[in-house]
Amino acid sequence: MTGEAPTPRPIDADDLARAAAGAHWSPHSVLGAHTHDGAVTYRVLKPFASSVTVVCEDGTRVGLVHEHDGVWAGVQPDSTVGDYRLEVTYDDGQAHRVDDPYRFLPTVGEVDLHLIGEGRHEELWNVLGSHVQRWSGPMGPVEGTSFSVWAPNARAVRVVGDHNHWDGRTAGMRSLGSSGVWELFLPGVGAGSRYKYEILGPDGHWRQKADPMARYSEVPPATASVVTESTYTWGDQAWMDERTAKNAQDGPVSIYEVHLGSWRQGLSYTELATELVEYVRDAGFTHVEFLPVMEHPFGGSWGYQVTGYFAPTSRFGTPDELRHLIDALHQAGIGVIIDWVPGHFPKDEFALARFDGTPLYEHPDPRRGEHMDWGTYIPNFGRSEVRNFLVASGLYWLEEFHADGLRVDAVASMLYLDYSRNEGEWEPNQYGGRENLEAMSFLQEANATSYKRTPGIMMIAEESTAFPGVTAPTSGGGLGFGLKWNMGWMHDSLQYASQDPINRQYHHGELTFSLVYAFSENFCLPISHDEVVHGKGSLLRKMPGDRWQQLANVRAYLAYMWSHPGKQLLFMGSEFGQEAEWSESRSLDWWLLDTPWHAGLQKLVSRMNAVYKDHPELWSDDFTSQGFGWIDGGDAQRNLLSFVRWSTDGKPLVAVCNFSGSPYEDFRVGLPRPGAWREVLNTDAEEFAGSGVVNTGTLQADDVEWNGQRFSAALRVPPLGVTWLVPA
Repeated sequence: MTGEAPTPRPIDADDLARAAAGAHWSPHSVLGAHTHDGAVTYRVLKPFASSVTVVCEDGTRVGLVHEHDGVWAGVQPDSTVGDYRLEVTYDDGQAHRVDDPYRFLPTVGEVDLHLIGEGRHEELWNVLGSHVQRWSGPMGPVEGTSFSVWAPNARAVRVVGDHNHWDGRTAGMRSLGSSGVWELFLPGVGAGSRYKYEILGPDGHWRQKADPMARYSEVPPATASVVTESTYTWGDQAWMDERTAKNAQDGPVSIYEVHLGSWRQGLSYTELATELVEYVRDAGFTHVEFLPVMEHPFGGSWGYQVTGYFAPTSRFGTPDELRHLIDALHQAGIGVIIDWVPGHFPKDEFALARFDGTPLYEHPDPRRGEHMDWGTYIPNFGRSEVRNFLVASGLYWLEEFHADGLRVDAVASMLYLDYSRNEGEWEPNQYGGRENLEAMSFLQEANATSYKRTPGIMMIAEESTAFPGVTAPTSGGGLGFGLKWNMGWMHDSLQYASQDPINRQYHHGELTFSLVYAFSENFCLPISHDEVVHGKGSLLRKMPGDRWQQLANVRAYLAYMWSHPGKQLLFMGSEFGQEAEWSESRSLDWWLLDTPWHAGLQKLVSRMNAVYKDHPELWSDDFTSQGFGWIDGGDAQRNLLSFVRWSTDGKPLVAVCNFSGSPYEDFRVGLPRPGAWREVLNTDAEEFAGSGVVNTGTLQADDVEWNGQRFSAALRVPPLGVTWLVPA
């Protein structure tokens, strides 16, 4: 070398300008430390600095000079790249020691990128998104946050947020090749920092987007993502061990469906961990089902238009506080099901829609990519990265939040290409059919992967058609769900129950038809949120008659529902006779419990859940015809039904359901066994605010054939009531 001072490594002027603007696809190739000719060139982007100095691990100081539009450059001769920091002076005259984001290697590994490219990364949330990271170096510990996002059609991506006053020029991300992933580590950024990605699309426009993989977000209507780090320690290991060892569908499943914001308004996750847990435990439900807790923009909704597939809504607290709520439920012996919405997402500009300036997450063809009725986009189920994103979302709630199941919303809309479309508005599949083969394949993958990784959970389909094999195993071509909502039963039985008793004889088939197909799928009987909105009225208000008759009808209907084959789900408030239609703007009508009639209904549901759990006849053989037998399903004129439920070990429970307003004394009912029988539940008992037509003591089954049974007994049948009988 001559005595001349070395000059910085040459760089193309266009590359330098793009790096200075935060618009370079590979800013690390321009900025940071680079060796050349035995020296090291440092280029640092500090657009508001008045001076910049590099401080090396051996104490060497390298003064930098302003080169171009906020880029400072300098050379350290005869050296190799080591640890270093920056001393930056601004107009305040103070020297601030900071780290350089462009000195770090990629935080996403080659194996991760390979799995992402193939759409097979089952723990995607551990790679993409924002993650607090810490490590040690020669100049001391380093703490910061890594950011990574999939945006394959972007020309440039940068991180904007609190850390840079929402000016992304100093946080341009690097493209990690054909994977479409962009990455950057920002030292000094920690948990609680708000951020978004600023994406330069192929059209030349910048767009600010929330992180699709964000695990926490601002409280709406604010839309920024938030860096988060879980410090929660779970206390539900006994529950999780027991869950893994069993098939949940073989046990009792009685689900309480909850909208967290309006169960009791104003409660946080932490407060719900006391109040909701105590209430559900006392009511005897085996599970709660949360309407979507994923982040969504409009609070006055159920939450089914999701903008944060990995972020619990911040309306009620932090992700760890939701973990605390779920943990408390588990420790109280209550399972947790979470509603999940992979079938569509909203068009809000800050979220997934046209994420990198192109139809990325959504199908590009509007015939397959848009729900015109709902004003939402449909995911591109045929794209491996999109499928991976959605499958990983489901796994995230099962694994990271210990959810015991996912209820998948709007499955029918996913299965049919012509769903809610007129002629000419849809395109057939490759075989000319109307089935969405790519969506079917996605559902099979999501179910199979979920059951493989988290044994003991339940995958539940809200599917309203007669699509075959919803709960059949994927190995046989089925969709692989564990349970399917029986929407037909819900519609038919409510249609029957809404009739005046004098007219019910003409609708008897609506009550019995469900047993024609009851064992074609693994069914869950839902009285859900969908039945108490949009002018449909509450369950109570669907019933005919005065208030006593309405409540008696509800008691009888629920006892019929609990004894019908299948699991059951009840929307909050129905357990005590909520009077008004649901509204997001107020709590349930808890004041009704000050009246004995409504308190009686609540007491019945609690007792019924207890009896249900104690009697395997009602749940151990829900999905085969061996678990059910008619005694008399044809007594339409008297609005009567009677049937027997069998446990897997051969024990019977007989249900006699009277949907007329008249009691029957000395009413003979066929029974499958001789000897003494006793009444374990009667919805007309005075303690439930009934009229008191009950059967005390024991009933003797005589050797008298009746209703096709060898034995029979005479009993009292309550008006608008149901009685359950078991051998004494």
